[in-house]
Amino acid sequence: MTGAQILIECLKREGVEVIFGYPGGQVLPIFDKLYDAGLKFILTRHEQGAAHAADGYARATGKTGVCLATSGPGATNLATGIANAYMDSIPLVAITGQVKSFLIGNDAFQEADITGITRPITKHNYLVKDVKDLARIVREAFYIASSGRPGPVVIDIPSDIQMQDTEFIWPETVDIRSYKPTYYGHPGQIKKAAKLIAQAKKPILYIGGGIITSGASFVLRELAEKIQAPVTWTLMGIGAFPATHKLSLGMLGMHGTGYANHAIMEADIIIAVGARFDDRVTGRIDTFAPGAKVIHIDIDPASISKNIKVDVPIVGDARNIIGELLEQLKKAPDTSEWLKIAEGLKRKYPLKYKDDGKIKPQYVVEQLYEVTKGNAIITTEVGQNQMWAAQWYKYDHPRTFISSGGLGTMGFGFPAAMGAKIGCPDKTVIDIAGDGSIQMNIQELATCVCNKINVKVAILNNGYLGMVRQWQELFYKKRYSQVCITSPDFVKLAESYGAEGIRVAKKEDVRPAIEKALAIDNTVFIDFSVEPEENVYPMVPAGEAINRMIEGLA
Repeated sequence: MTGAQILIECLKREGVEVIFGYPGGQVLPIFDKLYDAGLKFILTRHEQGAAHAADGYARATGKTGVCLATSGPGATNLATGIANAYMDSIPLVAITGQVKSFLIGNDAFQEADITGITRPITKHNYLVKDVKDLARIVREAFYIASSGRPGPVVIDIPSDIQMQDTEFIWPETVDIRSYKPTYYGHPGQIKKAAKLIAQAKKPILYIGGGIITSGASFVLRELAEKIQAPVTWTLMGIGAFPATHKLSLGMLGMHGTGYANHAIMEADIIIAVGARFDDRVTGRIDTFAPGAKVIHIDIDPASISKNIKVDVPIVGDARNIIGELLEQLKKAPDTSEWLKIAEGLKRKYPLKYKDDGKIKPQYVVEQLYEVTKGNAIITTEVGQNQMWAAQWYKYDHPRTFISSGGLGTMGFGFPAAMGAKIGCPDKTVIDIAGDGSIQMNIQELATCVCNKINVKVAILNNGYLGMVRQWQELFYKKRYSQVCITSPDFVKLAESYGAEGIRVAKKEDVRPAIEKALAIDNTVFIDFSVEPEENVYPMVPAGEAINRMIEGLA
């Protein structure tokens, strides 16, 4: 087989169903073999869109996403999507073409050192130097991407390697000497954690995306109900625990709920699972949860005690360790008084906005939830739209909220929605976007229409780069610098691509527009003219303690 044939055969054996990408000169041998390979290929309109679509597919399905691009600019255009997947621990295999082996290092046409460029933003990467290694490398790449703490892996294949012949040998197993993820926690540490939990008066569960990755939502709920502990989560942890559950505290952090931020400061034990104490969550670290002992469960040992001092570290898979904890917990703590305090905080610091008859973005998100009955997959762009989507839509199931957490990538949500819809064709998929961020990958409208990918895009159109404007209003004396953004006519633009558009300028038209859009069997842009200077509250100013919030309304 040629290298290109070996690659295609390996992708099939890995169970790949769809590839997102864009052709080019240095991957022509691969595209020639794709012609009759029987694999679904989604031709995006930009390589960044391909990477985000593969990322969205992975988040929605739990499978490894695959994207493909040529060398040089094709490969570097993938880089933002690769970095995005790396920051959020998403399993992704990015395949790039490279100039011929003997030209590497000669500044050949469309040459870029993509293995060097992506080294800091991948879990691992490969430059294939011998076609005999290709099958082993592809096998290892998929294993590394999806095991342990997942992440992106790049395979860079020179075009001459793609054309060389060798015998195809499929490695049945993978054995990488220096890579042995730990899946089971230390029994002594689990016993110690169980003892601490049993003695707790004010325990709180703080969960992140690791719960979703490990499929631990069910056992997490069992643990929360057994010990009667309130549950709060990171942006990446949304959906890991039902938002409508009585123990739910909602999201923690800069734009988290006021009651979650106050509650964690009063906790005596924090049980952190699959979360990494990001600075957007902790606020000022030296004031974070001063009276709490911390139990930290994470599959990545490098995440433990990285930002917050941990009392009981447990390295391993969240589902396995929570299961062990449940067996060890012979006695549940008495948290009745603590739950009363938590309920009091919910009443004292509710999420709120001023209803003055105008279209408020929070209202739009509430209506999206009401109309879909919480059964949609929501993707977001980044900024105010992202935070409103996190605050005002209630997510009861894993893999229903898809957003760029760590990197904060504008332009992520729309292509991610495409990938999610392809992975979950029976689900309603809605991208909640801002008028600024949607324009960063708006060209993927063509991809949607050509491939009949039926996603809806709810544009919260306020005429600003909203979150930056909010910061300039609050911390730069309202000196709005380069945040007022002009936009095309989104309705006409959608129609020009063959999609459909709906403009909404009155509050009473919000719900009918959503219902109409969902009934259309096509991609639909809904352009909501929302209040221009509406802010996201509560908000913890950068560098402040997590419970010192700007509340917004009087």
